[in-house]
Parts: sequence; C-alpha cells; structure tokens
Amino acid sequence: MSEYDGHQYVGIDLHRRRSVIVRQTADGMQLSAVRILNDPVALGLQIEKAGIRPDVVLEATYGWYWAVDALQAAGAEVHMAHPLGVKGFAYRRVKNDIRDASDLADLLRMGRLPESWIAPPEVRELRELVRYRAKLVALRSGLKAQVHAVLAKAGILIAVSDLFGVEGRSRLEQTPLSGPYAQRVTSLLHLVDILDAEEAVFNQRIADRLRGHPGCGAIRWLPGIGPVLAAVFVAEIGDVHRFTAAEKLCSWAGLTPRHYESDTLVRRGHVTKQGSKLVRWAAVEAIQRKATPKIAEDRDRIEARRGKNIAKIAAARKLLTLVYYGLRDGHIRALARSLAEQPG
Repeated sequence: MSEYDGHQYVGIDLHRRRSVIVRQTADGMQLSAVRILNDPVALGLQIEKAGIRPDVVLEATYGWYWAVDALQAAGAEVHMAHPLGVKGFAYRRVKNDIRDASDLADLLRMGRLPESWIAPPEVRELRELVRYRAKLVALRSGLKAQVHAVLAKAGILIAVSDLFGVEGRSRLEQTPLSGPYAQRVTSLLHLVDILDAEEAVFNQRIADRLRGHPGCGAIRWLPGIGPVLAAVFVAEIGDVHRFTAAEKLCSWAGLTPRHYESDTLVRRGHVTKQGSKLVRWAAVEAIQRKATPKIAEDRDRIEARRGKNIAKIAAARKLLTLVYYGLRDGHIRALARSLAEQPG
C-alpha cells in the first residue's frame, strides 16, 4: 500500500517482455516509476501500491489480454487508450517509456484519454476462433495459388470452374507432371486437405458458441450473409450497444469518408479504413454476393453516377446499418417490411 492515501492514476507502457508503471496523484505529482518483467503477479503487486480501485490506463498494444485480466483481478478500474489517439507521443523530442506511461496517466486524470472498448473474455475467445479461421482460409488460398503457379510453369491449363472441387481434383491428379513439380503439387494438395479439415473443426466450434445468439440469427436473414460472415460481425463488433447509432458503427468500421475542415475549406476524401478489417471485408463481401432489393437499387443508382467502387462502399455501409439494428434489436424491421411487400 502506498503512503499516499488519495486516489491514484496509473499509466502503463506495456511491451512484450517488460513494462513501465508510473503512479500519479490526482494533481499530477509522480509517486513512482518502475520497470517490471511482464508477469501477472509482479503487475498485481505494483497495483496494490496504488491503493483502492486506482484508475489504470494502458495502450491497446501487442498481447494486452493478460495485463487487463491481471489489473481487473487486482481491483483496478482499467482504461484502454486507442493507439491512434495517442500517436502524438512519437513526435516528442524526448521519447522514452517513462514519458509514455506518464502521458497516458496525464490524459486519463484530465479526462482527455481517447479510449478503446475493452472486450470481455467471452468476446475475445470468439474473436480468437473467428480470426484464426480467417488465417486458415488465407493460408489455404496461398497454397492454392502455388498449385496454379506450378501448372502455369508447366504450361498446363485445366478448364474447370473450381480446380479444387471434385472434378478439378480428379483431373489435377491425372495431370502428368515431372518429378519436383509433381512432388510439390502433391504436397500442396495434402496441406490444402489438412487446412480444409481444420477449417471444418473451427466452423463447428464457432457455430456452437453462436447457437441461440439472437443477433446472429437476425443478421443471417440478410441476403449475402451466411454463417461465416455473421460470425465475423458478431465477434468483431462485440457489444453493439456501445454504439449509440448505426452511423457510429460504420465510422468505427472505417466505411465513412475522411473529413477535413479548416476555415472555409471543407474536403471529404476516401473512406478512412480504420477499425476492423474483417468487418469491412465482411460487409463488402456480403453485398457482392447478394443484396436486399433496396440496397441493390441504391448501388445501381450510385454506380451509374459515381462509379462501381464508390457504389460498392455505399452499399456496404447500408448493409452494416442493417447489421447494427439486427444485433441491437434481434430483428430487422426494414427487412421484414421488404419481405412482406414482395408478391407471394
């Protein structure tokens, strides 16, 4: 326990192996600055010195899960700094870990901290499954691209719509290739099969976790959204109630245009692309598969006036708006009305 009895603010500059912890009083006086090896016990012992329920801030950086869990277990009120909001630290003439931790504590106690949402353990676990599944798919796509590259080197073109479907695999296995090329294709196909099996396992685990989820069931009714994309939306968005409006969710996902304004100059640019890459990908992927009649009509109208890419992003933003209401309310009234108006 610290000799100072007042409320304390703690800034932590978290790194992969070591971290710096700075404790301050409510008026900004520094009480201590220590460097520890990353360990939950060591972190908990330092937080005990900060008194009862100190306000603790750390940046959303590599491997922050364990630190947040240890801090919450120690009774701290934990805040997460958004990396983009504190990037100005890099422009100081003097930059070190103690200054970084002190500045985080200063922003927190002055009420100027740009905060990130701290996902609870169950959301983090779902994200781990969904993101790992996405990694498996990316790895498999890379392996398939290598198979196409080997065939191109041999001047072989197999005329099928899906080279890795039943017919494509059958014809591929009958294709004559010389020693090293045949060995490489055989190895690649073996790895593809392994990743297929692993993806199936994680698809089932994700489905088990989302079974009975009302928001997931609601957005599955949207055209273009199947179990994979629905899982991405649920996992990455987390608690949708942290967004007060659908527009804020679209902004968080990086689907809104940049806005620059100074005096009489106002400029709006391309979308920010800040936030979850998976959410942006899922929204764009869904509207390219299929869209509601209203979104499809709006997309065609915008495409005729401003081009395909702008229309695609606008349609993705409209879809994400419907996803917001589906996750928030457990149903989508606009979709139900659209279905009711269709001829039976």
